[in-house]
Amino acid sequence: MEERKQSRYVKLTKDQDHSPLEDITPGELNQPIHVSQLVVRKCSECRQPLPESYAPPADEPWTTGIFGCAEDRESCLTGLFCPCVLFGRNVESLNEDTPWNKPCICHAICVEGGISLAIATVAANFIFPGIDPGTSFLITEGLFFTWWMCGIYTGQVRQNLQKKYHLKNSPSNACCVHCCLHWCALCQEHREMKGRLSDNAFSQMTVVNPPPIQEMQNENPETSSSSNNNEHITLEMQAI
Repeated sequence: MEERKQSRYVKLTKDQDHSPLEDITPGELNQPIHVSQLVVRKCSECRQPLPESYAPPADEPWTTGIFGCAEDRESCLTGLFCPCVLFGRNVESLNEDTPWNKPCICHAICVEGGISLAIATVAANFIFPGIDPGTSFLITEGLFFTWWMCGIYTGQVRQNLQKKYHLKNSPSNACCVHCCLHWCALCQEHREMKGRLSDNAFSQMTVVNPPPIQEMQNENPETSSSSNNNEHITLEMQAI
């Protein structure tokens, strides 16, 4: 009889299998597995993958101080007399998709409108002393609340600028700076973006050097004509 080939498989029976039985809960085998090699670091702003050797940049200082308004006369005068226009330009430079007129109108209603209402309230108290003090207090409280909300809104724009260029809080938090030094903060932000954009434009310029001047050398006309004659090929016509 031919010898039977030994099977590679082992048949298990109930008596041979002495391993303890464990209850498996539904969905236990479908749990995600964390693989460190597949984890990709992404930028918090643009969500693009970052290389493994990437290190977050340190907080950079502002190129100009908070009280350096006189360094740029144009932005200083615009921020003093028309801060809403300067704020709109800053938002447009920071976000190209946002036109400057929308934040300008919002700033004009909250800040310039609130200042006008405050001046009118003080003038009315002097001209008409019979106004109820409670009414004046409510108006003043509403103006302070509006100013605080405007400081939060403009502070968010300053925070976006700091995130874009990795700038540190100087001299304090963005919202506190706009609440206390609103006009100086607008001028500082405009100078910062103006300097950054001009530096980027200069770095992206390519300098093209002109080719060297080539001089034509005149040869002797007799030698040139003889060389041309040698190059010509003469053809002879023969009758068939």
